[in-house]
Amino acid sequence: MARFLSGPLASAARHSLLLGAPAPAAGGMEPRASCLPFLLLLLLLGTSGFFQSYAVEVDVKDASNATCLYAKWMMRFLIKYETNTSDYKDTTLHLSSSVTHNGSVCGNDTQAALLAVQFGEGHSWSINFTKTNETYQGDFITFTYNTNDTAVFPDAKRKGPITIVVKDIMHPVQLNNVFVCHNTDFVEAENVTQIFWNVTVQAFVQNGTISKKESRCRADTPTSAPTVPPTIANVTTASTTTLSPAPTTAPKPVENPDTGNYSLKSGNKTCLLATVGLQLNVSRDKPLLININPKTTSADGTCGNTTATLKLNDGNSTLISFTFVVKNASASVQKFYLKEVNVTLLNRLNGSVISNADNNNFSKWDAYLGSSYMCRKEQTLEINEDFQVHTFNLWIQPFLVKANKFSTAQECSLDDDSILIPIVVGAALAGLIAIIVVAYIIGRRKSYAGYQTL
Repeated sequence: MARFLSGPLASAARHSLLLGAPAPAAGGMEPRASCLPFLLLLLLLGTSGFFQSYAVEVDVKDASNATCLYAKWMMRFLIKYETNTSDYKDTTLHLSSSVTHNGSVCGNDTQAALLAVQFGEGHSWSINFTKTNETYQGDFITFTYNTNDTAVFPDAKRKGPITIVVKDIMHPVQLNNVFVCHNTDFVEAENVTQIFWNVTVQAFVQNGTISKKESRCRADTPTSAPTVPPTIANVTTASTTTLSPAPTTAPKPVENPDTGNYSLKSGNKTCLLATVGLQLNVSRDKPLLININPKTTSADGTCGNTTATLKLNDGNSTLISFTFVVKNASASVQKFYLKEVNVTLLNRLNGSVISNADNNNFSKWDAYLGSSYMCRKEQTLEINEDFQVHTFNLWIQPFLVKANKFSTAQECSLDDDSILIPIVVGAALAGLIAIIVVAYIIGRRKSYAGYQTL
């Protein structure tokens, strides 16, 4: 059940709690004199409607009514939208007092946890969490805003829900630790700035008890105070804002994905085997690398005599399918190859399609029928200008699998180090011949120089 603070945070006491100011002492004593001007300023800001966001607290229970996912945070959204006059306006979308959390999921070792809230006139926000043996972290944030809400989007040209998906910037947190971040952080994508502050969250709660161990965000110190939520002005003014998390620091490179093992069955027999690490590169606005987590990914598809399709669902928002065909099916010597790759991004909240890309003109990963194809090095499949699929440690056999094992593998040229030997030997011989020729020419010139006309 979700719980909320009652009403806008307008009182001085609530402001002092929100922004880390000292609270009144026990016994009704007044705050120290040094805090009075600060509290008066907050009171003025509160009466002017500066603080309109509501704090939301979500406590997700499992089947035994024990807490499995807990979060309490504040957020708002700065959105630029187009009007009917083709101008662009800035607006601010706040959490309302009526927020639901339908669709939130506890998660487990094979399924991601999902924190989802719905508010206002058709707006929703969600984040999913995945875990390893030691840590958990936020994966993707999905935000949907509805421009039919005329109070927030007056005279909007585009009507209806608009969904964006961004990679979460949360760092891995130790299991059984609660993540805390008082300071303001924000994520920007597609004319939307998502702003968060006063965040407390723990996914995969153990034994139904919120941990007392804290993992702080980098912007926080154990005694740091929460920051004032930003406005459109101080977010768009890069020279004065202190909200950007170290903008001059180079982004941390994304590690290679874990390798997953997938298979399909036809009746009781395995008909397709695949071992691969997958990474999706989405570059519509800015490059975004998405590692497919094999622990949360399920395999489905079809097997046939001349066509086979492997469909992978990462359990969150990504579907990837690979279609293999047999070429020259009537020939005595037959080969298979990868012909088509399809990538679909979904809205995790309602399952609707956000984006889809397909390329059915591949001619890759070819091998003789009855054998397998292997390529340990990284390969790139270009779906279109916005989507790429990177594969690592690939081993695939889509036809004629026997005894649930891969057949003899045909390795890709990237892995075949044996071709380097003749290249190196040939280069050495060419160099030696060049040296001999040069030495011969120099020797001939010296011998000619020794003869003089009598």
